[in-house]
Amino acid sequence: MTITDVARHAGVSTAAVSKVMRNAYGVSAAMREKVRAAMAELDYRPHAAARGMRGRTYTIGILLDNIRNTFFADILDGVRDELRDSEYTVLIGAAGFDAEAQDKTIRSMVDRQMDGLVLIAPSTQRSEVLATAQSTPTVVIGHHDASDLHDSVVDADGSGAGLVVDHLVSLGHRNIALVSSPGTRASRWARTPEIVLSDGYAEAMGRHHLAEHTRICRTSYSDEGGYKAGMSLLTAADRPTAIMTGADVAALGVWRAAHELGLRVPQDVSLVGYNNTAIADLATVQLTSVDQAGHNMGATAARLLIERVEGRRDHAVRTTMTPRLVVRRSTSAPSAV
Repeated sequence: MTITDVARHAGVSTAAVSKVMRNAYGVSAAMREKVRAAMAELDYRPHAAARGMRGRTYTIGILLDNIRNTFFADILDGVRDELRDSEYTVLIGAAGFDAEAQDKTIRSMVDRQMDGLVLIAPSTQRSEVLATAQSTPTVVIGHHDASDLHDSVVDADGSGAGLVVDHLVSLGHRNIALVSSPGTRASRWARTPEIVLSDGYAEAMGRHHLAEHTRICRTSYSDEGGYKAGMSLLTAADRPTAIMTGADVAALGVWRAAHELGLRVPQDVSLVGYNNTAIADLATVQLTSVDQAGHNMGATAARLLIERVEGRRDHAVRTTMTPRLVVRRSTSAPSAV
């Protein structure tokens, strides 16, 4: 079955079929529906390798480090919804936290002639990302480092941290700790989300004259990482009355540690997450969290990427999401107040 057969079956030209397959501008909804119906009836599927030889494979690669981070699911949903009515297929590379493994995954995506890449907070060296972006359209989600080579979608993480500190201080907390990712210094990214979040936390604590209570515990954004940080902070002599984490999944780990230590949330320790994932709103959890519009981040990244892939824009764009604090039952006034 060929494109000519599809055109004949739909009663249109091969050029019209080609435009529909390329999701080109100027194609009417009726034409698109007619061609896609003919493709479905004929069970026609374009050969990816052949399309790649002609310059496009209609595949988008997404790099992430941890499939257990539910915030990434929100981003992926946004990408999927944005590309739902297009010919593009999304392929996911879950490379883990190791920079070399991420490098290998990115190179594999490029070698397979994927049309564009969405890199979610990559640990791989910035120089590698910039080199890749020179030849393959790339969107980086999370990192605040600006570049003329790739598009960026970020959250105003510093403002998000400030919202949390302001909320906790308004409840009467003074001893507020932050659980944040250690990041990867060797990657040469200067403004990763955890760096911007930590800076925003420190600035907010200083603004409330609480600089002497500033305490940052570095750990991976995972349940186990949060658990280890929770055990460390909650067994300290100067135990914080409130803990903010840079990811909901880490907050749940802190919660698990509190439970094992016989501490109650929020009566003994208030707890705040980040990303406002679906799990934060579960009836048995009700975690206060910062919403950074994960679905919108993914949809925006996909839209920016397709603009570059299809040649509609030749300059880099940086889009910043505005964080919003969603207050639930995991925060309250400290018991001593």
